[in-house]
Amino acid sequence: MYILGMESSCDETSAAVVEMGDGVRAIRSNIVASQIETHRLYGGVVPEIASRAHVEAISRITYEALAEAGIGVKDLGAVAVTSHPGLIGALLVGVNFAKSLAYSRKIPLVPVNHIHGHVAAAYLSHPTLEPPFLALVVSGGHTSFYLVKDYTDFCEIGGTRDDAAGEAFDKIGRVIGLPYPGGAALDKLAYEGDPKAIALPSPALGKDTLDLSFSGIKTATLNYLNGMAQRKEEINRADVAASYTHRIVTAITQKTEAAIRESGMKTLVLAGGVAANSHLRASLEQLCARLKVTLCMPERALCGDNGAMIAAAGYFGFLKGDLADTSLNASACDDL
Repeated sequence: MYILGMESSCDETSAAVVEMGDGVRAIRSNIVASQIETHRLYGGVVPEIASRAHVEAISRITYEALAEAGIGVKDLGAVAVTSHPGLIGALLVGVNFAKSLAYSRKIPLVPVNHIHGHVAAAYLSHPTLEPPFLALVVSGGHTSFYLVKDYTDFCEIGGTRDDAAGEAFDKIGRVIGLPYPGGAALDKLAYEGDPKAIALPSPALGKDTLDLSFSGIKTATLNYLNGMAQRKEEINRADVAASYTHRIVTAITQKTEAAIRESGMKTLVLAGGVAANSHLRASLEQLCARLKVTLCMPERALCGDNGAMIAAAGYFGFLKGDLADTSLNASACDDL
C-alpha cells in the first residue's frame, strides 16, 4: 500500500510517499523543505517563523511528493502525520493539513510519535530489520534508549535527564562561532583538534543507571571559554570541538554498551538527527563489532526529520489499528 507521510515537528516541512507491504519497504518520494537558511540568521529555530514557513510549504511539497511517486491521492491507503512531540505551532500545521486531506478523501489517518518515526527510518534502510531490538535515539530533543518489543511497542530504559546531545552540540557550536546548525559544523571541525586537549566532565551518570546528563559538560565548556576570553587567551576552536565531541561520544558509547549488556539484545538501531554524526557512528560501529551485535543505522539522508520515516511508522500503526479522526490534536509532549 502507498502511505503519505507528513512531518512538521520542528523546522523541516516534509511529505513523502512510501510503499509498504509484504516484502516491500520502498521510498517512492521524500520531499523536504528546509528552513536552515532562515533560522541561521537567528542562530537557532524561531518557533513562530517555523510555523509560518510550514504553512507556506506544506501544500506545495505534498503535490510534489505525489507527483514524484507517480500516484494520486486516490491511490493512498493511509495518511500518516507526526502528532507529537515537537514545537506545538509547527505540529499543528501538519496535523490540521493531514486531517483535512484524510477527511475530505475518506482516507485512514494515522497519528505518529516522532520518536517512532526516527526508529522506523531504519526499516527503510534495512528492509529485513524486525523487532525486538534496542534503539538509541539521539537528536536535538532526545537522547534515549528504548527496548523496541514490537513495531509499535516501545519501552524507555534510559536517557538524558536534562538537555539532549543534539542541543548540546548545537549550543557549543554556536558559542564558538560555527554556523547554524552548530552540531554539523562541530562534527567536521572536531577532526582538526586534539580530543584530549581540554578536560571536561563526562555526561555519563553512575554505574547503576543508563541515564546521561549534558548540562554539566555544557556548563564546564562555557566556563572554559569564558575563562579564556577573560584572560585574553586565544581559543583553539578545533581543540574545543574535538574534546567536547570525544567526551559526549564516549559517554553515549559507554551507556550503549551497558544497555546492550542489560537488555541482552543482539541488534542495535541508531536513529535521530545526531545519528548522522560521523564520530558517533564510528564509535558505535566499533562497539558493536566488539560485542558481536548487529548495528542498523539509517542512511544519513534519513537521520534528520523527514516524511518517509513517518510514513514507515504510520504503516505499522495502520496495521495495529491506531487510527485517528478529526478530533486528533497535536501535543508538544512525548507520551511514549
